[in-house]
Amino acid sequence: MLIQINKLPSFPIKPSLLLRFLSDFSSIANPSPANQTSSDSSNDTTYHISTLISKPSWEQNNHLKSLVSHMTPQSACRVIGFHSQNIELAFRFFKWICKQSTYCYDLSSRIHLVNLMISYDLFGVVDKAIIVLIKDCSLNENEVLMLMDALDDMRKNGYRLSYPCYSMLLMCLAKLKMGLLGFRVYKRMVSDGFILGLVDHKTMINALCNCGFVKAAEMFFSRVLKLGFALDTHIYTSLVLGYCRVGDLLEAYQVFEKMSQEGGGCSANSVTYSILIHGLCEVGRLEETCRLKEEMSAKGCQPSTRTYTVLIKAFCDIGLTDKAFELLDEMVKNGCKPNVYTFTILIDRLCREGKIGEANGLFRKMLKDGLIPATVTFNALINGYCKDGRVLHAFELLGVMEKRKCQPNIRTYNELIEGLCNVSKPYKAMTLLRRIVDNGLRPDRVTYNILVDGFCREGELEMACGILHSMNTLGLEPDGFTYTALIDGLCKEGRVEQANGFLGLMVKKGIPPDEVTYTALVDGYCKTGKIGNAFMIFKRMVENGCLITPHTFNSFLDVLSKEIKVNEEKAMFGKMLKYGLLPSVVTYTILIDGFFRAGDSTCSMKILENMKQSGCHPNVCTYTVVIKGLCQIGQVQEAETLLYNMPHLGVYPNDVTYTVLVKSHVKAGKLDRALEIVSTMVKNHCQPNNRIFLALAAGFVLLDNDIGNFDVYCSPNYVFGVMDITHALKLCDKIKECGGPTVDVYNFLVTGFCKVGRINEADHLTQEMVRNGFFPNTRVFSLLIDRFCRDRKYHYCLELMRLILEKGFVPSFKSYCSLILGLHNEQKVQEAQRLVSDLMRLSGIEDKNAVSPYIELLVKGDEPCKCLELLKLVEQMHHYERPVI
Repeated sequence: MLIQINKLPSFPIKPSLLLRFLSDFSSIANPSPANQTSSDSSNDTTYHISTLISKPSWEQNNHLKSLVSHMTPQSACRVIGFHSQNIELAFRFFKWICKQSTYCYDLSSRIHLVNLMISYDLFGVVDKAIIVLIKDCSLNENEVLMLMDALDDMRKNGYRLSYPCYSMLLMCLAKLKMGLLGFRVYKRMVSDGFILGLVDHKTMINALCNCGFVKAAEMFFSRVLKLGFALDTHIYTSLVLGYCRVGDLLEAYQVFEKMSQEGGGCSANSVTYSILIHGLCEVGRLEETCRLKEEMSAKGCQPSTRTYTVLIKAFCDIGLTDKAFELLDEMVKNGCKPNVYTFTILIDRLCREGKIGEANGLFRKMLKDGLIPATVTFNALINGYCKDGRVLHAFELLGVMEKRKCQPNIRTYNELIEGLCNVSKPYKAMTLLRRIVDNGLRPDRVTYNILVDGFCREGELEMACGILHSMNTLGLEPDGFTYTALIDGLCKEGRVEQANGFLGLMVKKGIPPDEVTYTALVDGYCKTGKIGNAFMIFKRMVENGCLITPHTFNSFLDVLSKEIKVNEEKAMFGKMLKYGLLPSVVTYTILIDGFFRAGDSTCSMKILENMKQSGCHPNVCTYTVVIKGLCQIGQVQEAETLLYNMPHLGVYPNDVTYTVLVKSHVKAGKLDRALEIVSTMVKNHCQPNNRIFLALAAGFVLLDNDIGNFDVYCSPNYVFGVMDITHALKLCDKIKECGGPTVDVYNFLVTGFCKVGRINEADHLTQEMVRNGFFPNTRVFSLLIDRFCRDRKYHYCLELMRLILEKGFVPSFKSYCSLILGLHNEQKVQEAQRLVSDLMRLSGIEDKNAVSPYIELLVKGDEPCKCLELLKLVEQMHHYERPVI
């Protein structure tokens, strides 16, 4: 290696720069009294610190720590300058001050400190400091780019990197898969006169292979041979990696075989095997990976943690969780310890399968084994809890993360935001924007997309549009998901013209709508009766090549079927076949329903036969539509016969199928026969639903009131408006006689009475069901609590809570939130706090301190105005740069 001088020869100082130096000197030579006092004090502190760091164990000196807690880079540089002759001590102080001072903590401040040291010609410390900075940036691509820009600026000011700095930078870029930048550094090393050794060439081969630039790596491989360097396992393994990266497994295998032939220092090791196994996993060749693992063991090269982890991930990715756990057991049995990544993969898989309890158990085992969960581990478990609706547990994990100094990232908050949106709390989700900003993070497109979708699903379209506007202000371009969520939400609210406006905006911005976007708009126009507009959208859809499935045609057929436009329905079906799309089960079912509605049962039955002949098997929905059609034309006996024959056709009737027959018999005044159908239904292991309960309740009411028009009066509002407790209890008894679920009838009745405001009847039935050992389900209980809270009957809510808890039933999180909020509003703080404690205890929260900061956020009422203020705050923060200290 050539000897390299770090500082270029000095250049003549420009007159403007000389004047600045003279001006600075003048202010130092003739300071004002105020400045002189401040300067003297600063110099005294600097000298004092310089003296203290000369003593033994100075890093543990608490007085020194307090002195440097707000030390500026300028003062730190002066201290380092005092010890310029003792490079090791000066370097130790550099590393220490970067951790102790709030002004030297982040990367930009440390770069500033290095620049100051360069200006003081402290090159011995600078070289070591830059190596530390490179190591600190080795996990963050953005920080490396910032550091490289700074190094370029230093170069312009006359500083040249030393060989160790260059070598460390190459290794860092290789690790971060930044091969092209690595090649740029390599060229600069050569131009600066350094003679590169084998290690540098190996690093370059690895850097390029890591990025998939195999041809460039082959060039360096040839150079290694030309320079006479000896090949080794590292070089060959890098090539195997490169070929796997580009999916050329044939070449990867050839290099692998070459390693076996060479032997000695070129033999494949566990890293080589792991890379090849990973490459095979990527293309789904799992059988070969298992054989390779066995071969590896046979050759005395034991599979490593990475080998097993790669295989475990591959099996998890295709849903073979049991096989993944078999590998985990084998791994432990062979004395190979799973790492954080291994556990994270398995936890994530279990969460995706809804096995939250098992995932939590694995998480605890991980902690017991002394492993420190990473942010990605917490994210996987938080996501699992949120998908399961257990938001409180998710926030408990967030609190645990913060206590363990594990910094949440934007994905952590995105998971929590989505979890809150999934339990219909988008405004609560919005308040997390404050947490995101306070943690030095910025909401990304995913954050806003989740919020847009959450508000659209709740019908809060104005807020969704406000979030879209905020995205544009922040420079976060909305994507197809954003616009599709808005278009779908607007169409469901009947605001199709506004939805069409967003489609136009989407196209104008160059975002191509997909089939889902077009279908949402077509469906919206169809449901508002604007078939002509729907056809125009359909035409654009075809022109843009977005017609892939029959879903859009099904929307047209459905509306034409309900409007009994038989000819148009036939024409649309013909057009669908013309476009080469095969009718689905849904398509045929819509057609059968349409012709029954038109009174053409013969055509409906022909379509059913054609459906079977075309290889499209009718499902339970198809047969239910046929049974309904037969009942509509008075052929109830034929409908019953078909229902009993369905199992022989390979399809079993469901609760909707039985509902059709029950309603038909009730309509005909045959309540006894309807109840016989319910008995048959229960015997066939199919539980009655709320529609059956409503039909039977209507039958009892209409019979007692001598009202004959079933279709007019069989509505929940009418039935629960005139029904008395006698009817309700009679229905419970009859369902019990049929063997049906009594608790479901109670829940149905309580819900119905609540919705029409008959709270006394709802309360009476609730008390009755609890006395009989039944409990309201989560939805019914929440409805009761909400209703009582609305009427400000909080004492009754508390009594109901007590009654339910005594029976071992745990109320829902939503019920607790409603009651706690109501008690707070009534200034009943102690009762509210007691409920909070009960909520945490009954939810199984173990670390109450971790979740306490979030309880208030979760239980307090929605504040739309504050949410809008938060959006504005995030926008303002985007426009102001972080102040430089």
